[in-house]
Amino acid sequence: MDNWIEIQPCGPLEAEIQPPGSKSITNRVLVCAAFANGTSVLTGALDSEDTRVMISSLRQLGIEIAIDQGGTRLRVKGCNGIPPTKQASLFVANSGTTMRFLTAMLGTIDGTFRIDGIERMRVRPIADLLESLVLLGASTHSENNDGCPPICINGGGMRGGTANIRGDISSQFLSGLLLAAPNSKAAIKLLVDGSLVSTPYIDMTIRVMEAFGVQIDQNQHDTFQITPQQYASTDFLIEPDASAASYFWAAAAIAGGAVTVRGLRRDALQGDVAFCDCLQRMGCRVENNQNGITVLSGTLRGIEVDMNNISDTVQTLAAVALFADGPTTITGVAHIRHKETDRITDLARELRKFGADVEENTDGLRITPQKLRPAEIETYNDHRMAMSLALVGLKIPKVVIQNPDCTQKTYPAFFDDLNSVCNTNRDS
Repeated sequence: MDNWIEIQPCGPLEAEIQPPGSKSITNRVLVCAAFANGTSVLTGALDSEDTRVMISSLRQLGIEIAIDQGGTRLRVKGCNGIPPTKQASLFVANSGTTMRFLTAMLGTIDGTFRIDGIERMRVRPIADLLESLVLLGASTHSENNDGCPPICINGGGMRGGTANIRGDISSQFLSGLLLAAPNSKAAIKLLVDGSLVSTPYIDMTIRVMEAFGVQIDQNQHDTFQITPQQYASTDFLIEPDASAASYFWAAAAIAGGAVTVRGLRRDALQGDVAFCDCLQRMGCRVENNQNGITVLSGTLRGIEVDMNNISDTVQTLAAVALFADGPTTITGVAHIRHKETDRITDLARELRKFGADVEENTDGLRITPQKLRPAEIETYNDHRMAMSLALVGLKIPKVVIQNPDCTQKTYPAFFDDLNSVCNTNRDS
């Protein structure tokens, strides 16, 4: 094996860190800025594979994007709802946000487009989004007629109307439709069928759209009405990534001590700051102040928790659960089977390598700690598998993470930052 990293145990910790900008916010503001009237400046942006493929795709559509400050400051010249390029073949790697958001946005454009990705992207479902777009007048279809990418878009744009969208597969479907709706020829009503997963991401989408001057008439979380509107350019400061922050809060819980994540507060746009509530229930202490959120370690106990609204942090909590007294049961996250990998079955398999007793359920898993042992962890090219399970190595020696480069997707400097947090304690 020539692509691996062995994690060095450390702790207790006493550190501060500011993770890079939020991937979810960066890709949302990029879409809004690209279709806006005027030039927007985006500060604090994430520079990673997921955001690079979004920028590359927008540039292929003729959008001018200037990059400086190491990729964290973006100057976007909006197209006023009409991209200069009317024909393009876009490659989005394994970026679900780019695939879903651009599929919806390009459904509003008079043009011919094709969107494809890596092999894993070609099995990630998108049929429900396509069906909603067709109901709204867009001409979109799955090239292989299997409900997955590649996606072909041909037609004269979105005419408006009413569409139902399933809420139990991915909140990105609804976010994509919301982002695209202002560019429709007529008003759009979106009705959510069933329960909606990851509702904080919908709230984030709406707040970003509002920052770019668009208003949405929302009836709780199941009905959204949007009239044709023009995005207005704006300057936008992007928060640090709360999903990335979860790894450092969890590091304090596992290795002991305290870690402060700067730049995030409980009123952040990102719902994943609620991960701290889980750690608090498990026995940690959480302190909130103007500069950030601090997690201080405590005696860990297992909990039962519905993580539907913070599903990107399931793997992080699973790592913490290995060190708790008693089992931890995670529910409400059936939809994470359709992410970069099956984050229930594959996570259970890797946790068992550490010696844990893991019961897999349809919508989650139950983790019962046992005597832990070293393990060599397969990441399935899933950035969150790599970052989350690396944390186990802060306490257990000889934990090896295969393919650590998969963190390029959202956090290229993760292992450097994790080492920095540990070295802060070693050097003190």
